[in-house]
Amino acid sequence: MKAAVRHRAGSAGAAWRRRLANAALCASLLVSAGASATAGDEATGTTRIYHGARVIDGTGAPAREGLSIVVRDGRIVALVPDADAPDGEHIDVRGLHALPGLIDTHVHLATPPDTARAEALLRRQLYGGVTTVRSMADDLRAVGELARRSRVGEIPAPDIVYAALMAGPGFFDDPRTAAVSRGGVPGQVPWMQAIDEDTDLPLAVAMARGTSAGGIKLYADLPAAVVARITAEAHRQGVPVWAHAAVFPAMPAEVVRAGVDVLSHVCPLGYEVSGYQPQAYRDPAPVDASAFEDGMPEAMVALFADMAARGTVLDATNRVYVEHVRQYARDGLGRPPRCDVELTYRLSRQAYHQGVAISAGTDGETEADAPFPALHDELEILAGPVGMTPEDVIAAATRVAARALGQEAEIGTLAPGKLANLVFVAGDPLQDVAHLREVVLTVKRGVPYPRSDYVPVAGQVPVAAD
Repeated sequence: MKAAVRHRAGSAGAAWRRRLANAALCASLLVSAGASATAGDEATGTTRIYHGARVIDGTGAPAREGLSIVVRDGRIVALVPDADAPDGEHIDVRGLHALPGLIDTHVHLATPPDTARAEALLRRQLYGGVTTVRSMADDLRAVGELARRSRVGEIPAPDIVYAALMAGPGFFDDPRTAAVSRGGVPGQVPWMQAIDEDTDLPLAVAMARGTSAGGIKLYADLPAAVVARITAEAHRQGVPVWAHAAVFPAMPAEVVRAGVDVLSHVCPLGYEVSGYQPQAYRDPAPVDASAFEDGMPEAMVALFADMAARGTVLDATNRVYVEHVRQYARDGLGRPPRCDVELTYRLSRQAYHQGVAISAGTDGETEADAPFPALHDELEILAGPVGMTPEDVIAAATRVAARALGQEAEIGTLAPGKLANLVFVAGDPLQDVAHLREVVLTVKRGVPYPRSDYVPVAGQVPVAAD
C-alpha cells in the first residue's frame, strides 16, 4: 500500500505536492481553531465553513468547484459559492474533494464480542472516511453499546445501524449463535430468533424491534413461504428486511418475490440456476459454474430484471469471496468457496448492467497493519473487474448504501438538512476511486477527525484477521 501511494505521488508531480500542502494546512487550521473531535461537539452551536471545496454531492450531479459547506449543530446548513459564505469558523479545504461520508453496508462487530478489537476497527473506519456502517447480526448487547458510545462521541467511530437475525431452528446449533447469545438460549433471544411455521410473527418482529435494530436479517434454513410471511409482518411494523441472497431452502427468486429490501452476497444468486440447489445452509455444495458456460442464463437475467424493477438493493460483498478463494487456496481449511472469483465478478457485472442498485459492503476486514478498512478494497473491485463507473462506485458507498440502511433521509448525499457526514480527499475519485484512500479529513455529525490524528489498529490492540 505504501509503495502504491509513493508511486502516485511521484507521477502526480507538483499537483500532488500542492494537495499535500493543502492537507497539512487543513490539519493545522483544525488544530489552531480547537476543532478536534470532542463529545457533544455537534451541539455547541459553532458554525464551521469548509471553504473552497470541490464538491461531489453523491446525487450523481457533476462536481462543483469553489463551494463552501456550512455546518452547524451536526448538520449541513447550506452549500453556497465561496463568495457567499457566512461568518463563522472558516476551514480552508481548497484543492480537496468533498464527498458524503462513506458507508459500509456489511460489517460484523461482535461475533463474539471483543470491545477493544471492535473499537480499534471502528476507529480505522472513521479515519478512513467511513461515517456509517451496518452491522449484520452480532451480539446486539455489545453492538448496542458500541452504537451508543459512537453516537454520543465517547469513541471515534462511525454511526452503527444493526440487524436482528431470524433463521430456521436448524441453524441454531451453529457455534456462532452460542457465542452471541451467552446468558441466553440460542434462537430464543430477541436479537437472534428461531422461526418456524408456528412462530407468533407479530411478537417476534416486535421483539426484534425492541433491540433498536434498524432491520431484520433473514439468514438461513427458511422456506419461501416463511420468508414471505416474515417480510410482510416486518413491513407492517415499519421494519426493513435484509436477507441473504439464498436462505436455503428459499432460492434467490423466491426471496426477491417475498419483497425483501436488500439482498446480501452476490455469489449465492447463482444457485438460482444451479443443477443442484442446497436445501440447508450447512450444505457446502458450491454454485454450479457449468450453468454459466454458455453465457448468462435466462433465469439469471429474469432475476436481475425483477430486482431492478422492485428496487431491491444488492449488497454484493465481492471482496469476501475473493478473500475466501485466496485463503482456501493457501490452507485448504474450512468450507470450500461457493463461487470462484470470476463468477463472482460476472454476477456483479450482470446485475450492474441490468440496473440493479448495488451497495458497497465488505463482510470482512483488512489486517491490523493495513492503513485503511476493507471498504476501499470493495470499491476498487467494483470499479475494476466489475466495471462500474467511478460515479456509480461512489453512489454504492453513499446514496445507494444509505438506501440499503433505510437512512436516505439523513445521510448519503450532501444537502441542507442532512447530517454533516463528509470526507475530504486529496485526489479526484471521479478519475480513479483509489483516490478515496487519500483521506485528509473526515467529518461525522459535524465533528472533524483529521487523518493526521489516526492511530493504526496494530498500535492499539492486537487484531487478528477475520
